[in-house]
Amino acid sequence: MQLKINGIEIAAYPTEFTVTPLDVDNAETTNRAADATLHRDRIAVKRQIDMSFGLIEWPVMATLLQSMSNPYFEVYYPDPMEGKYVTKTFYVNNRPCQAAVEQKGKLYWKGLKFTLTER
Repeated sequence: MQLKINGIEIAAYPTEFTVTPLDVDNAETTNRAADATLHRDRIAVKRQIDMSFGLIEWPVMATLLQSMSNPYFEVYYPDPMEGKYVTKTFYVNNRPCQAAVEQKGKLYWKGLKFTLTER
């Protein structure tokens, strides 16, 4: 599997990688009738990518987090719905990291998890 952010291979590969197609409905015209029938007005299908990581050395963690520092960025990934690698624009919110251990003068981080949401 290949993953790229802004055309550059990702600094560390996730231990878990989940792509979810998301339906986006028009909030004004999607509703339920009196008989509970849903009248749906889907306006788009977007992607959400969840990634989780194991131990990551500090400089690698910094590179990975910095690659997602802009409000929006391009991600190249395998899309299960399209059946091929694609590039789409995403944003990210929280990116929690837990300090794990220092060994031989190197600090390693663990527990990085984040969700990328297509713009």
